[in-house]
Amino acid sequence: MSSLRSIRLASCGLFGEFPRAIFQLPKLQVLVVSYNQGITGNLPEFQFHNQLKVLGVSNTIFSGKLPTSIGMLGSLEHLYARSCNFSGLLPHSLGNLTNLQSLTLDNNSFTGTVEINTFLGLKYLKHLFLSFNNFSLIFKTRNSTNTISAKLRTLGLGSCNLKDFPSFLHNQDQLEYLELPSNDIAGQIPEWTCKLNRSLWTSLQLLDLSHNNLNGMIPQCISKFTKSLLVLNLQENNFEGSIPTAWAVGNKLKVIKLGQNNLQGKLPKSLTNCGMLEFLDVGNNHIRDTFPSWLGTLPSLKILILQSNRFYGAINVPKLDSLFPNLHIIDLSHNGFIGLLPTEYFKRWNAMADVDNEKTTYWQAYNNSMTNNIFFTNPCPYSMVITNKGVKMEYAKILEVFSAIDFSCNKFEGEIPEVVGSLKGLQLLNLSNNILVGPIPSTLGNLTNLEALDLSQNKLTRNIPTQLTQLNFLEVFNVSHNHLTGSIPKGQQFDTFDNSSFDGNSGLCGLPLSRKCDNSKASPPPSSTSKGNEDFGLLTEFGWKVVALGYGCGFLVGVVIGNIVFARKREWLMRTYRIRLSRRRRMRRIQ
Repeated sequence: MSSLRSIRLASCGLFGEFPRAIFQLPKLQVLVVSYNQGITGNLPEFQFHNQLKVLGVSNTIFSGKLPTSIGMLGSLEHLYARSCNFSGLLPHSLGNLTNLQSLTLDNNSFTGTVEINTFLGLKYLKHLFLSFNNFSLIFKTRNSTNTISAKLRTLGLGSCNLKDFPSFLHNQDQLEYLELPSNDIAGQIPEWTCKLNRSLWTSLQLLDLSHNNLNGMIPQCISKFTKSLLVLNLQENNFEGSIPTAWAVGNKLKVIKLGQNNLQGKLPKSLTNCGMLEFLDVGNNHIRDTFPSWLGTLPSLKILILQSNRFYGAINVPKLDSLFPNLHIIDLSHNGFIGLLPTEYFKRWNAMADVDNEKTTYWQAYNNSMTNNIFFTNPCPYSMVITNKGVKMEYAKILEVFSAIDFSCNKFEGEIPEVVGSLKGLQLLNLSNNILVGPIPSTLGNLTNLEALDLSQNKLTRNIPTQLTQLNFLEVFNVSHNHLTGSIPKGQQFDTFDNSSFDGNSGLCGLPLSRKCDNSKASPPPSSTSKGNEDFGLLTEFGWKVVALGYGCGFLVGVVIGNIVFARKREWLMRTYRIRLSRRRRMRRIQ
């Protein structure tokens, strides 16, 4: 043991108290026990002669304070201690670690006031993550230019009680990853961010300024100088004016999150220059425009969120055969769309028609090779916010098999096209609060992966098709406030729905309603429209029963990536799917 130089036991399923004596092995240079969520322990007092270069205890149950003697680890280059139970004050002696290159202390419970100058004076420091603790971060400007020697590549300062846009970023021209979410940063993005000889945005791959109080217009330079940017998250601020109009040709953007601001005007056509775009969210703004069919030329677009804006008019027949070829999720709710449902688009949305129940991977901004190169960041999995009876809930990851349509709260009219039944990959379908008429198509019984169906608040007529009883995964069903008649089908999931699913249809009878049917009106057994998929497991990590779509409008309220919100690892349920009770959140990171 005394000759050991390296111990790497990450993700080995270890549990119990970690022996403190191992930290003191005289020749030990590398000690990594990260991602063993059953390991407990405390960091010991370190000795001056300790040779540790790499210390990793991330995602364990290590607790207590960081000892002041940690500053005696003169050889330490990488300290990974994120997502643990550490608390207390950060020792000033961390500023003595002159060889430090990586410091990740995010997602702990450190308190007090922390001077970031302590770390900016470490000339070899490249990666710094302090997000989501309980301290306030300050930057001392006096003689600051003489104390900043670090050239950071990645910086995470989420939920650090920042009030202003960090001025020390003026000297950081090598940043690839910048996250400042869930602070109280007010005012406009400073002009100097665009006027430097080398723009702050030039090297960035991820920029997350979400959940702040930033206002004014979004700087045009963000769209002009972002040749390397993959993720842009500016959601939940107070930005106003128009969306930047000069998106550069050949940019690499995969995610643009501009939702929940005060943006106006039209969607800029230059968004078609974002040829790699997978996720566009401009929901909850004041955008006034017609349906942007031209976005359908983006070959990789998977998620399109336009909800709660001022979009208007009919969705006309597309002029191209291939539009939105990879679209899985579309939310047009709470707008002013009129006319018939877009039958020709439904015919072209091939990605929603595919069923690949064996795929268990999640959508994310970084692929595995990129994550290996940027091992200190997380892969930025896509996430979604859904309203369940007025309560916003967040689904922290989205399987690549997930598909959803929300056209609720518009003025669509006419009948529901039978072709919707060909979109067999759909898990969620919401057409509520429109002016739809005619029967519910029996072809909806083909949607065997469907978990939530809301057709309420329309003018639908005739019987509820018995074929819908074949939807074995249907957790939420709502046809209330229509003009439906006849007996309610029985069997399978239909035996679990209560009165609220059928209210407001005076012609319906049978359980769960108190109105009995004549025997002559009893429903026949369902005819088979497709073979039920009994092998399809949980869509989510624990199903949609907890976060069903809710009644009425707002089926898909928005999507969250960018900032990439995650809960603490110690609460598995709240990590995977939690109610949004406040703007301050925890982030989970890789490493």
